[in-house]
This record gives sequence, structure tokens and C-alpha cells, in this order.
Amino acid sequence: LQAYERRFPTCPLIPMFVASDTVSEYKSEDESIHVIERRCKLDIDAPRLLKKIAGVDYVYFVQKNSLNRRERTLHIEAYNETFSNRVIINEHCSYTVHPDNEDWTCFEQSASLDIKSFFGFESTVEKIAMKQYTSNIKKGKEIIEYYLKQLEEEGITFVPRWTPPVACKLESSTSHARRLASPAINIPDSATKEGLNNKEILNTSSSPSEPTAGTPDDKLDADYIKRYLGDLTPIQESCLIRLRQWLQETHKGKIPKDEHILRFLRARDFNIDKAREILCQSLTWRKQHQVDYILDTWNPPQVLQDYYAGGWHHHDKDGRPLYVLRLGQMDTKGLVRALGEEALLRYVLSINEEGLRRCEENTKVFGRPISSWTCLVDLEGLNMRHLWRPGVKALLRIIEVVEANYPETLGRLLILRAPRVFPVLWTLVSPFIDDNTRKKFLIYAGNDYQGPGGLLDYIDKEIIPDFLGGECMCEVPEGGLVPKSLYRTAEELENEDIKLWTETIYQSASVFKGAPHEVLIQIVDASSVITWDFDVCKGDIVFNIFHSKRAPQPPKKDSLGAHSITSPGGNNVQLIDKVWQLGRDYSMVESPLICKEGESVQGSHVTRWPGFYILQWKFHNMPACATTNLPRVDDVLASLQVSSHKCKVMYYTEVIGSEDFRGSMTSLESSHSGFSQLSAATTSSSQSHSSSMISR
Repeated sequence: LQAYERRFPTCPLIPMFVASDTVSEYKSEDESIHVIERRCKLDIDAPRLLKKIAGVDYVYFVQKNSLNRRERTLHIEAYNETFSNRVIINEHCSYTVHPDNEDWTCFEQSASLDIKSFFGFESTVEKIAMKQYTSNIKKGKEIIEYYLKQLEEEGITFVPRWTPPVACKLESSTSHARRLASPAINIPDSATKEGLNNKEILNTSSSPSEPTAGTPDDKLDADYIKRYLGDLTPIQESCLIRLRQWLQETHKGKIPKDEHILRFLRARDFNIDKAREILCQSLTWRKQHQVDYILDTWNPPQVLQDYYAGGWHHHDKDGRPLYVLRLGQMDTKGLVRALGEEALLRYVLSINEEGLRRCEENTKVFGRPISSWTCLVDLEGLNMRHLWRPGVKALLRIIEVVEANYPETLGRLLILRAPRVFPVLWTLVSPFIDDNTRKKFLIYAGNDYQGPGGLLDYIDKEIIPDFLGGECMCEVPEGGLVPKSLYRTAEELENEDIKLWTETIYQSASVFKGAPHEVLIQIVDASSVITWDFDVCKGDIVFNIFHSKRAPQPPKKDSLGAHSITSPGGNNVQLIDKVWQLGRDYSMVESPLICKEGESVQGSHVTRWPGFYILQWKFHNMPACATTNLPRVDDVLASLQVSSHKCKVMYYTEVIGSEDFRGSMTSLESSHSGFSQLSAATTSSSQSHSSSMISR
């Protein structure tokens, strides 16, 4: 705050800021509140002709600074005095203490511009205003750091906090305790947005009297960050903390490690909104396909072990795990014909999971953060056989899945002995590879990798594989042609693909307007517990629970052709007959629950009667505006996002017997989903009870 005050009455680092005069000033008796209002004189960088037409040389703004030493906040409000009847400019800035680290200062800045009229130069004025504002944003951190350095040069490295007078100490302590007990703030919008919004985090730690824990449990500890995550700017550290905090508050289930969260932030240049979106999609995907357990539960077929010419081989000079792939020696057509796309994809996923595990091990071994691996691809033997269309299609799909779920894991890709046919393959696959990933590719033709700037720059001589002229025996399989006797028919592969898709304990369903998806659960003993766990992957839905004494007709699958569903996971079943009447043939046992796209819902229901219970996911129709028949803008945008009135859900249900439920609650905790939540009040068997938790 002392550094900020040095910007007045004028600041040499802001040439347009010519002068300022104090208009009014107020200080509270205990000096905890200080409000000062200034009139600032600005020399706007505008064309001389425009200034002449406007009849002014300078523009005046009024700035009001409100400092609250008790709450440790500084709020700044500014508005234009000149041309206020033609142009309205409002700006707000705030300096606050970071909720997770009192040695950090959060800076937030926003502004609005409304040009009513300006002598026919409205567009020009808008461009000038945007240019000036953008320039000031970029200089904001530079200016505050300039004055902080100036204070340090004067010997001022620590400013004691404000303390209240003796009479106010009791009240202040109570207020401070309340503040510490308050819940953590929700995650704000992205740390940096284009336009008129800007947020910065300034690391102003200077107090040696507050020691840090120095353990990985203290996620803000500088040693932990440097040891396991690498060098991060204060803004990047704050983005990581806020995204992890948001996951802890809203995402029920296994929270990824900091290293994993950081990869998604880096993949989106630390834009929290974008990183959160792709991370949540990836976590849903991992849960659906049980990817966390793939190394422990899935054994690659013998065909892959014999003919997939790839494997891990020591590490590069940076300590990254090294994966060697002899693509030119691999019979991609034979592998696809013998195994299908799903088995190949699953094998690649297991390779990536093993890569993540090896990165953690190397981080411990080398004592520095290692979050990616190096891939060495030998193309010796690559020919037109490798351009077989189904094989290329499988490769593109694998690239798409890996790019979406393993961002920033490829540290470097060394492509060796690229033949003449390689540019054709590169033309096909490169559009599907992220720009940041493509920058990590190093391609060598012929024996170029043996010269300067080649393999020796990245891999120690002692571990260069023997097939590349090195001395190290490489245990990677040599590949070769897959015997045609191992080929499988299209029907067999299709059935195998479906099996792999539905192998997860979660099921996928499509929900259409007028065609809900329904699941039947028969309850024999009253007080049994129905649990559910579902993710809304697309669109908005309404979740209902119904009860009927008689069984509905056998499930009728909705006409797939009518809705163009081709995915084997796109199930849609209706159980409630159209002639049934609510209240006569079946009843609603719980209030409808509206679930938005991207939400994860976990809940449970204690049944009151035996019979048939129906869980229903129904398309959510946007409510019409109460005061007008015209659709709201939000409704129109939401309807556009739901293509063809189609929603998708991924769900898992489980029934806990009444005896098991009464006896112990551990049966729920040990269930497959791990998300069931029951209140202690549900032990009563005389009434039904339902609870649902929604995560965004």
C-alpha cells in the first residue's frame, strides 16, 4: 500500500498521468479507514485533430481510494469528469489478501465504457480508450514492483500491520476470528480474460516471522512447488491452488494430483475456465472407462506383447522417461485386423498411465520435477502399407484421445530415419496434433540423427539402442508381420468393441425431447436403499424417481434411426406406458431434480414400499419468460448448445438390502461407485428419504 501511494501526485512511469489534486479526505478515529478522493489530469494519446474538435487538451478523471486497514483491502473507483454527458467510463480496482496465503496480494481490475455520442468519432474514441486501458493493464504490475524496489532501496522491507487502539482490540480479535472461520471463496472467472478484465497475483512476501511447514502437505510451500511442480509465477501458483480448491469443493471422487492439474492449466495457458472444462471432461472419461485401474486390471493380449514394437528404455539427459517406438517395423494393419481399434487404444492408454507413474518415480530419483516423457520413433521400414486407411483412422482416434486426456505429457518427440513416404503420413495426422505439441517434434531424415544437433544432444551415448548404432541392448520387440491366422472377422471385432465400451460399471444413455431414458429397479423389501451416481455429459436434464405397484411392460428401445444414434453406448429406454396416468398407475416419490450440463450427481433413496421403482432422466425444457412470450437470450443460446434436442448421461445404480442397511453403513462405502451419501436420518424405515449431491 505504501508502494501504491507513491504513484501520486504524479507518476513518471505513466506519461499520460500529468498531475492530481486532492478533492476530499477522510480518516476514522482509529485510523483503520482512510478514504481519499483525487482529481487526476490526463494527457490522452489522441490525434491532434480530435482534440481540436473536442476543444480540450487534457481529460480529467475523479478517483476515489478506500483503504480499510482492519480488513486489509484497498478499493479504487474512477470515473471520467470530462465529456461525462457523452462518454461514461467506470473503472474498479481492488487489492485484497489471498485467502490461502496472507503473504500474497490479489489484484483485480475491471472497467466499462459507454459511448453515447462523440462528434461522429465514436469508433475512434472507443479504439483509443481500449488502447490506453490495455497499455495501463500491462504496466500495472511493472509500476507496483518499481515502487516496491524503491522502498527496498530506502531500507524499507517490512511495514508493520495496523493494530487497533486498546479499546478496540477485543472487537478486532472477534472480527478476525470470524474472518478466519469463514468458508473459502468460490473460484472466480479465469485469471486473465481478453477485453476489459484483468487479474494479477503479486507475491509480496517479506515477513520472515511466519515459517512455512516445508512439507508436501502444505501446497503453498515454496520448496514443495519447486521440488515437485517446477518454477511457477505467482499467477500460475494461484491458478493451481484455486482450481484444486474448486475440485475439492465440487468434484466428488478422486481428486487428481497437483502435477496432473498443472498439465491441464499449462495446456490452456493457465486460463482457469478452459482448463477446468477439459479437466472435468477428462475426469468423467477416466471414471467411465476405469482408466485409473487399467495397469492393475487389464492384461494386454499376447498379440500386442509379441508384435507391438514399442517399450520403455531408460531416460533422456533431462531425466525424462524414454519410450522407444519402432513404427517402421510394426504391422499396423495386422494389429488392427487382429485386435480392433479398442484394444489398440486401451494399450496406448496403459502406456500413458505407465508414463505418468515413471514421471513420479524419476521426480523422486532426480530430485526435480519431471512431468513429461520423451518419445523416440524410428521410421526405418515405413512404407505405403502403413498408410492403410483403417490403420490411419485408428491412429487419428488414438491421437485425439491422448491429446484430450494427457496434455503436456510429451516433453520431446524424436523422429528418426524418416523415409520419403513420411510427409504423406505427416500431412494426414498433423492437423489433429496440438500446436504446442507439434513444436516439440524433431524430425531427422536418413542418418542425420548421428550428426551435430542429433540424438547425442538429448540421450546419453551409453543408452542409445543398438539398432540405432548404439551400444545398449534394447528389449523393445522387433515387431514383424502379424500372422493372418490371428485376424478376426468384422463381426467379431464389432462385438469385441461393444464389449470394451460396456466393460465399465457405468452405462451411457441418450435423452431426447419427448423420449426420456428410464431404468427399472424392483424392490422386494421395504427400507431398501437405492443409490445412484450419474454425470450429465451433454444438455440439461430433469431427474425423477417414480413408484408403481405393477410392473411396466418390457422395455422398448427408442427408434435409433429416428435420432441417428450409432454409438453402442447411446442407450435409450422408455418403461412408463403412454396410457399410464400419474397418480393412478404410478406415483412420484421425490421432487424433480434439475441437473445442468457438466454436473455430477450422487444420491440415495430409502424405499418406503416394495414394488417397482423407475429412475427417469428427462429432457429439460427451458421455462418461458413470465412477462413476455418472446424467448430469453439465455434460453436461445442454451437451446442451440443442445444439438437436435439430445442429452447424454452416464450413470450407475445400486440397491442396498434393508438388512445390510440397518446393520452397517460400510456396505455403501465399499460399493463400486464410492459416491453414495446417506444421512443418519435415513435409518428410519417408516418414511422415504432421498438426498442428492450435485457437482459442477
